[in-house]
Amino acid sequence: MVGPGRRIGLGLAARGDVRDTVQYALEAERLGFESVWIHDSYFERDPISYLATIALETRTIRLGAGSLNPYTRDPAVLAMTGSSLDDLAPGRLSMALGSGLPLRLAQMNIEYDDTVARVSAAIDEIRTLWAGERVVLNPHVPPLQPMFQPPHFIPMYIAGYQGRFLDLCGEKADGYLARPAESIPALRLMKQRIIRSAEAHGRAAGAIEFRGYVLALVGDTRRDALNRAKREPFVIYMMSVLSNVSLKRAGFPPELRDEIAAAWRAEEYHRAGGLIPDELLDAFLACGTREDVAQKALEYQQAGLDVPLIQPIVQEEAQVQAVMEAGILYATDRAVSPLATDSRHAGAGVPALAQRPSWTRRVWRHAQAWYEVTRPFSWTASIIPVLAGAGLAWANGHFTFWIFLLVLLGGVGLQIGTNVINEIYDVRQGIDTITSPRASHALLKGALTEREAFGVAFGAFAMVALVGIVLIAVRGWPMLLLGVVGLVAGYSYTGPPFQYKFHALGVPLVAVLMGPLMVVGSYYAISGGFDVAALYASIPIGLLVAAILHANEWRDVSEDARAGIFTLSAAIGAQAAHYLYVSLVTGAYLVIGLAAIAHLLPVSTLLVVLSLPVFVWVLRASELGASGQVRALSMIDLKTARLHSIFGALLVVGLAMARYVH
Repeated sequence: MVGPGRRIGLGLAARGDVRDTVQYALEAERLGFESVWIHDSYFERDPISYLATIALETRTIRLGAGSLNPYTRDPAVLAMTGSSLDDLAPGRLSMALGSGLPLRLAQMNIEYDDTVARVSAAIDEIRTLWAGERVVLNPHVPPLQPMFQPPHFIPMYIAGYQGRFLDLCGEKADGYLARPAESIPALRLMKQRIIRSAEAHGRAAGAIEFRGYVLALVGDTRRDALNRAKREPFVIYMMSVLSNVSLKRAGFPPELRDEIAAAWRAEEYHRAGGLIPDELLDAFLACGTREDVAQKALEYQQAGLDVPLIQPIVQEEAQVQAVMEAGILYATDRAVSPLATDSRHAGAGVPALAQRPSWTRRVWRHAQAWYEVTRPFSWTASIIPVLAGAGLAWANGHFTFWIFLLVLLGGVGLQIGTNVINEIYDVRQGIDTITSPRASHALLKGALTEREAFGVAFGAFAMVALVGIVLIAVRGWPMLLLGVVGLVAGYSYTGPPFQYKFHALGVPLVAVLMGPLMVVGSYYAISGGFDVAALYASIPIGLLVAAILHANEWRDVSEDARAGIFTLSAAIGAQAAHYLYVSLVTGAYLVIGLAAIAHLLPVSTLLVVLSLPVFVWVLRASELGASGQVRALSMIDLKTARLHSIFGALLVVGLAMARYVH
């Protein structure tokens, strides 16, 4: 817990469940944090509601409202609000005022003028009202007689970074609140100007307290944290709106910001994240282990912050807890060496156990990397075809359970091997970068070496080979042909020398391999014979698996083109790619309907119509994507995978029901 050392505060956004935020504040109070600040996030939730609830539940921790502005909340309303919060949290409230961000005000159709003059007048008006004095707000009405004087003093902070705001802070504010993503060189210069202004107005430099948000993202390693930060839309946005002055003070050219901003506006978040160098994040954020973040907070404190307000970039339970742990390390002298200035050497004063994870933690992280690289969410692409073959075998009365289990094991093993090989060669080709939205990042983060990944892949293929040997012994040499084709196709998806994914052959070959080959092969292995119904049932499954892959290629067509990858979507163009996607998902339903009408498949397979709401969902996403709304395509591959899973499960049930429904 925080002792008598450095003061530390927690910054939170008015985001997520109010009850969760209250629990974060209670935990911060239990740990000894000096304060918790809620800042006003436009187009999210109301921070005052959060603060009121926190005020009722906490007892000792200070509360900060910052920053607010006199445009969205009139000064009279701000005075009333402050008085109410002071009643709920006696003597524990602080309030910061800023410009309200002219861009956001314009988006809300709120007119703004000289923001510095407006904030200055607001401070005077609020203090006058809190003093209980009459105020003339409008010459056409009687003076306002306030009846809500707060019983305790409420410090007023300035939360503007322009020069005139700094001068105003020195003139009349009780403190300064630095914005999120402020660089240390800029903070030093800003504090110097505020102190000069204070002295010019006859005030002591010590009369002004300096606080500031320190945006933080904690990872198991510094590399892990930096990589995740580059994938966070909020981080990309913050880097895209840095001012020329901020960039100059931190030593970066404005052109870098302009490139990031252009990608952000085009909703090309993958490319935008890839443009952000580690050094830019280091200059404006605290990313790394708990020790790294604590060290960064110390650097801000040494640059002039009396109380760093450490704030999680990702406001989820694990990150909030990790950030608070970093705050404890900062606040206790034993955890952070005050002499260190390089965050990469922040562990100098940390006990050995804090620097090196335990063996259980290392084993757990390695297991997580294996889980990540094998991509379990994609296994349904191989499970559904096997289940379809099994369902038809059950309907025909030729189902052998132990063989079914072997075939299922072989199918999943083939999927795992293919996934890992795909990961390895996508990284080698430069297709997967740390900002790629669907890459597992296990290799990129260094959680798994390439050698270990090959071991996982070939281990999975070896398991498939063992399953194949048993099936050959039971069902004969046709299983050898099916097995060889499956293994070669799985490896060659991205593995050399064929790498058919990179030659516009991925979609058609996957449609055949994960459709007819897998369904018919599974039926033969389980039943020992062939049935033409297995072929008809396999076509819609193959179409939907192909739609998953095609959706992925359609979404990533620009990134693939930059990497020199020639996919089907790149070959036919975006408009034709949209038409092909619609044809694939629609064709699955048409095939089932026509086959059932022609009695080529059991009528019970029409059960798939229950998946039509999901079909409409993915179709709507594709239409929005085709109309230019790039964000609509960001999850279309996962949405299509969900359609494949639900459609496939209903088809399997329909096939199995044919044993009882005639």
